[in-house]
Amino acid sequence: MRRILVAEDEDAIRDFIVINLKRSGYEVFDAPNGKIAYEMFEENPTGFDVAILDIMMPEMDGFTLCKKIREKSSSIGIIMLSAKTQEMDKVNGLMLGADDYVTKPFSPSELVARVDAIHRRVTMASQQQQTFEITSGPFVINQKSRTLTKNGKLIDLTQVEFQIMEYLLKNPNVALERSDILSHVWGENYFGDIKIVDVNIRRLRMKIEEDPSSPQYLTTVWGFGYKWTV
Repeated sequence: MRRILVAEDEDAIRDFIVINLKRSGYEVFDAPNGKIAYEMFEENPTGFDVAILDIMMPEMDGFTLCKKIREKSSSIGIIMLSAKTQEMDKVNGLMLGADDYVTKPFSPSELVARVDAIHRRVTMASQQQQTFEITSGPFVINQKSRTLTKNGKLIDLTQVEFQIMEYLLKNPNVALERSDILSHVWGENYFGDIKIVDVNIRRLRMKIEEDPSSPQYLTTVWGFGYKWTV
């Protein structure tokens, strides 16, 4: 399945996205605003691999749409589009559950590369057949069901968050550079900012730590990266 949901209110940009994704072999479903896009998603919550959401849209903005989609699906890949370069837009989108962001204007090759990378992760997750559990303190990661539990309680993760946790738990007490995490999760050809790692780590801490401001497990190695401490 190579189905993409595109929510973009500017006709020219939406047509540009649709044409280039179709040329790359994707089946594209486009909506002129967030409200229509969410209605399309609700009709078939498991029917899309990736959603591309513009931040500034009428009826329902991209942030709201991202949050509502993520509440119903942890597996779909989400890319945010923004005409702004402000850091806070990027951080807000990622904190709400987006996997990546693209700042306008962007080239066809950049857009397709980002979608391809997200699509590969979604596909690999859905095709994962190996039954294998990794236990670390109160945490258990199941690589078949792609789930994480803490003291038996399920923690809701996006696919990006799961891959980060999987990488950390496979390398306990090892200081991992931000660039290593970026390459492992987003791919060696990722175009974006390495700060996307920091935002996802912050989001993970909010989900797994008792006190995210003083993490016990997902610790910072200052000036270097992060470490899973057990």
